[in-house]
Amino acid sequence: MIFFIGVVLFALGIGLSVALHEAGHMLTAKWFGMKVRRYFIGFGPKIFSFRRGETEYGLKAIPGGGFCDIAGMTAMDELTPDEEKRAMWRYPAWKRVIVMVAGSVTHFILGFVILYILAATMGLPNLVDKPVVASTACVQSDTIDMDVKKPRPPCAAGDQGPAAQAGLRAGDEIVAVNGKETPTFTDLRTTLKPLSGPQRITVERDGAEQTLTVDVTVAQRLVENKEGQRSLQAQGSIGVLRAAEFEYNAGSAIGGTISFTGDMFVKTWEGLIRFPERIPAVVRAIGGGERDPDTPVSVVGASILGGDAVERGLWDVVLLLLASLNFFIGVFNLLPLLPLDGGHIAVIVYEKVRNWLRRVRGKPAGGPVDYSKLMAVTMVVVFIGGAVMLLTITADIVNPIRIKN
Repeated sequence: MIFFIGVVLFALGIGLSVALHEAGHMLTAKWFGMKVRRYFIGFGPKIFSFRRGETEYGLKAIPGGGFCDIAGMTAMDELTPDEEKRAMWRYPAWKRVIVMVAGSVTHFILGFVILYILAATMGLPNLVDKPVVASTACVQSDTIDMDVKKPRPPCAAGDQGPAAQAGLRAGDEIVAVNGKETPTFTDLRTTLKPLSGPQRITVERDGAEQTLTVDVTVAQRLVENKEGQRSLQAQGSIGVLRAAEFEYNAGSAIGGTISFTGDMFVKTWEGLIRFPERIPAVVRAIGGGERDPDTPVSVVGASILGGDAVERGLWDVVLLLLASLNFFIGVFNLLPLLPLDGGHIAVIVYEKVRNWLRRVRGKPAGGPVDYSKLMAVTMVVVFIGGAVMLLTITADIVNPIRIKN
């Protein structure tokens, strides 16, 4: 029961995000004096609506999106006599761009607010594997017996590892080893692996960098190759544990959220770039193969993950999922493809550049772009987008990604 409540709650969170996206378009359009005919949440059959002023507000049966109908969004729109002077395409380019970008900006603001709440209450995860020291520890050889799998013995009381002996402490971010940058904890581990003896470790502490000399210890570590075969290998270690999350107060959460938001934008863009190459894995998942947790999910899949998180009391995961989804929708909508907001922005920018070039050549400004000439490209984008959506929804129903215990 809790799972289904979680699914509904998460779906409502997504619905609220969509409603605010369309509200961003509507409010900026009204601010500039454009006529907003309709503001609806959902698609398909109308459940109810009401009119306030010149705008009809309503809810439709399929909660998969929404729309804001602005008079004269393109020159192809049919207009009533009272709408002619207020047609959107007649307004200056900068005003039209603000209206079109307002939806994505709303997602970014909402995502930031969600992350700030998360930072100020539960902390933020170490999303990009920053080599921030959570604590120092002794360095041990991995004495697991290959057959019996005996656990290695605990550290001796008062035993300090090389990092602690050199003065590293919790909160330090290791930025370089012998001058070689280590932007992630994985980079740090890879850099230390072949080393032994005294090494120069540069850390950032309280906003300033300082270099410490750390005696790298060689320890036997149990490693596993791609074939699943395990073996003991000698690897350099200094005895530090990576911070899994960062804690803030109400004030410091602002800076932490700004930094984390930047990291999420990078991750979101990388995810969009890699999106096409992940589609075959979604197809395999529909066929019964194991679902790769790194494959794209639809609103259905995200809601299932949200339900799992609520069922397990992982409210930090719920908030992080909502923030991630808002950033993804915001960035995705800015892609320069029709019918996305970014496609309309691209047309507006094209008109502006074209008219500037005509003015330089002593010619009058050209008319608005004829969207009918772009219809074929738009339909291709709609078809591909619809197919991908159907594919991911199917995979999320028959083989969803789940949060395991």
